[in-house]
Amino acid sequence: MTKRAAPGEIQTVRGAIRPADLGFTLPHEHTKVTLWEIQGRWDYWELIGDEPRILEELGAYAAAGGRSLVDLTLDGIGRDLPRLARISEATKLHIVGGAGWYRTAYYPPEARIDRRSTDDLADEIVREFDDGVIGPNGPVRPGIIGEIGTDKPWVTAQEERVFRAAARAARRTGAAVTTHAAQSAVGLAQLAILEDEGLDPARVVIGHCDSWPRIEHWREIVRRGATVEADFLGMNFTPLERAGEPKVIDLIKTLLDEGFEKQITLSQDVCHDSQLLSYGGNGYTYLQTSFLPRLAAAGVDQATIDQITIANPARILTLVPPTA
Repeated sequence: MTKRAAPGEIQTVRGAIRPADLGFTLPHEHTKVTLWEIQGRWDYWELIGDEPRILEELGAYAAAGGRSLVDLTLDGIGRDLPRLARISEATKLHIVGGAGWYRTAYYPPEARIDRRSTDDLADEIVREFDDGVIGPNGPVRPGIIGEIGTDKPWVTAQEERVFRAAARAARRTGAAVTTHAAQSAVGLAQLAILEDEGLDPARVVIGHCDSWPRIEHWREIVRRGATVEADFLGMNFTPLERAGEPKVIDLIKTLLDEGFEKQITLSQDVCHDSQLLSYGGNGYTYLQTSFLPRLAAAGVDQATIDQITIANPARILTLVPPTA
């Protein structure tokens, strides 16, 4: 039976670890995700999660210096916490799993988001942190809430219910909340809901900010105390993704110049087979092999890179004392 993490520790799928043991971390990834099962959607998306192939891909990440990874696949799109524990054991990587529900189109029918109270949803998240998800070798616990998100540039009523439940669960468990806020400024609306529930913005990561590369947006997030995450790095699906990384580097440098080095995280959001090295993609190693060298060439020193890729994920993933 794995040990439940206490405040000051990080909950991985194989038990509690010390923040100092986390090391280089990708804070927004997937090892399996299935979006194509949802009817009426155009984004028939899948990272099939073939386990031998994923082990090989993660082996390359470990060989490049990776120590930890946060897998944010949730129920309804393929979450399997016991599988993550098995992968963690095989690769010796620290893996943190997520809790909650993704966004409107992908809420599993059995979750009944539209007919349950906010507190009932929060209770379910808290139970997972307390009791875990039962696997063949005992309970496996999530270590972060998310990625919870919005399907459009606004927050639907059901999504607001999930965000409020996430905030209440975060206050009760000490976990952080990480979001999906793609291609719009909706991350600010997400943050407002979480703040309204009394969640400390320091416990919030607004995801996919590099898909909305506007300095006023990034600056507002960090000024309110939350973390900006650029996690579409290495993606090649749209012209913005293919050509936008110099802009992302400029935005990161601006925030660094303004003293926000403790509120930036970076990842790659591997979520499709074509992103894997074995299919000609960038795999899980893109930060180490491509993006970070270019960030260094732009004048960002190694101590700051370590702050962004090691210290910041450790701070976010470390459980804090409950406040509710």
